[in-house]
Amino acid sequence: MTFKLSTILLLCVTFFSSEINAQNTNIEYKTDHYWQQQADYTMEIDMDVKTYQFTGKQNIEYTNNSPDDLHRVYYHLYFNAFQPGSEMDARLQSIKDPDGRMTNNTGTKENPVYESRISKLKDDEIGFINVKSLQLEGNKLDYEIEGTVMIVDLKSPIKAGETVEFDMEFTGQVPVQIRRSGRNNAEGVALSMTQWYPKLAEYDNEGWHADSYIGREFYGVWGNFDVKITIDKDYIIGGTGNLQNADEIGHGYVSQDKVKRKKGKTNTWHFVAPNVHDFTWAADKDYIHDTMQVPNGPMLHFLYKKDLPKENLDNWKKLQPKTVELMQYFSEHIGKYPYEQYSVIQGGDGGMEYAMSTLITGKRSYGSLVGVTAHELAHTWFQFLLATNEAKHEWMDEGFTSYISALAMNEIMDSKKENPLSRSYQGYAYLANSGVEQPLTTHADRYNINQAYGISAYSKGAVFISQLGYIIGDENLKTTIKKYYDDWAFKHPKPLDIVRTAERVSGMELDWYLIDFGQTTNTIDYAVKSIEGNTVTLERIGLMPMPIDITVMYTDGSTEDFYIPLRMMRGAKQTSATVKDDWAWAYPTYKLETSKTVQSVKIDPKGLMADVKLDNNVYPVATE
Repeated sequence: MTFKLSTILLLCVTFFSSEINAQNTNIEYKTDHYWQQQADYTMEIDMDVKTYQFTGKQNIEYTNNSPDDLHRVYYHLYFNAFQPGSEMDARLQSIKDPDGRMTNNTGTKENPVYESRISKLKDDEIGFINVKSLQLEGNKLDYEIEGTVMIVDLKSPIKAGETVEFDMEFTGQVPVQIRRSGRNNAEGVALSMTQWYPKLAEYDNEGWHADSYIGREFYGVWGNFDVKITIDKDYIIGGTGNLQNADEIGHGYVSQDKVKRKKGKTNTWHFVAPNVHDFTWAADKDYIHDTMQVPNGPMLHFLYKKDLPKENLDNWKKLQPKTVELMQYFSEHIGKYPYEQYSVIQGGDGGMEYAMSTLITGKRSYGSLVGVTAHELAHTWFQFLLATNEAKHEWMDEGFTSYISALAMNEIMDSKKENPLSRSYQGYAYLANSGVEQPLTTHADRYNINQAYGISAYSKGAVFISQLGYIIGDENLKTTIKKYYDDWAFKHPKPLDIVRTAERVSGMELDWYLIDFGQTTNTIDYAVKSIEGNTVTLERIGLMPMPIDITVMYTDGSTEDFYIPLRMMRGAKQTSATVKDDWAWAYPTYKLETSKTVQSVKIDPKGLMADVKLDNNVYPVATE
């Protein structure tokens, strides 16, 4: 009889949530109207390390918490993307700037000709998931597979509030490492097992989200996972979940003198993961396995290959106490990490976040190794606990992560940067002036070029949250982030949810900010038009409105800071600057009256407003 993890673990949501110790904690946000589906997985996997094929048995206890009766369900079969002729293959061959990890350049550097690596895969190199049987409550189901999506029409609907069980038997083949998942990556890691199992698609108040896997990221159903993986005894596994039988396994999870010797050529690793929306693992014969305890926090696991060059091995050792500091930083500035463990694992094709773990490539400089770990660890909060739909709102995932990891690196590496987000601002300004920007409402797969996607998701997304601090004030932003975590951890927040949280904390109206910066390509461009004695005339050139910070230098050598609120905010941030009358968007100019004769002016002296043309922010214009 297969053990099933009780759905009572849903109580961990309540246990993990805590009240934030910050201002405005008396503001309550009720989410009684909110619902989300629940999918509890029990899986038994048998991996053949010689053929890279595996067999699986899967039980999903699915609870329909929606108000709708469901007549159909969908599964993701991600490994099917790694086959010649797949949608992922086709996209690589049609996009102007395909991912270099997934292509070979058969031309020159000046005149590149990109060839999809997927198109060249042989039968024993492709990835696949073949579904052998599927049952609902013991009754056979028919299904249709379209690439990476399986469509299952139900003979009778899953009623609102009903819990049912799906049982599946399947086989799979691990593809040659091309993107995220795969075998034998560039650094020789045997198995990077990400998005590797038949995964039930998410259904929310917008309907089903059964996107084909074309190369972007993911959206999954919250649930509890109970997973047993049988594999060659020499292999060491790390990833999602808490190991239940460490005394049978050893391999650094317990000391060798405590291992109960087990006969046979394989080990069965048993992991349990409460309240996650993904399950990932990696395996290799040559992993070194180190651990380090975070004070009042989780156990950290580090798995990396012993054949790395000495410099890289040293870097992996130095990484470990820094990861403790990063874990503490994010827990302090966002919300407490709620799980028992976190694993940093050499594998994959760069850096990619997963539940309770990350896969990163290992041959890196020390700074790069810490930097990529900081970014992927920060994703634990921004996407794995605050689980946005990355296909629709990739900027909330990558952007917010880039923001908080930049602040963490600045503190932990003692970089002393005045604006740790300056490169994000520069990247966004480049995109905004390039003519190829698309709004942040663009589906992640629908960007014309990868560069536009990357800058939008990472740079513009980071600027969104940083600039929100410019608008509402730094302390309000800090409170907003903690309140956002407190209200939305273990849920699926959307863009309006972070904005409404900021409104509740600050008391300001902020719908205009989400509309202009998040839903259009309107740009911010303010200029100093003229100075006449005690009067400074400012001009709004871009369509997007903003409040204005401005520093004035008088002819006597003294300076004064001014703050001009934006009328549609219906409020103002706390500031030590002289507060002037607000500026309504419809008026293209604003006259700032001062008490003394003005010599020079600078708009946004701290560089926290995403003005796309900085040369007109200073008057007189600086000369070399």
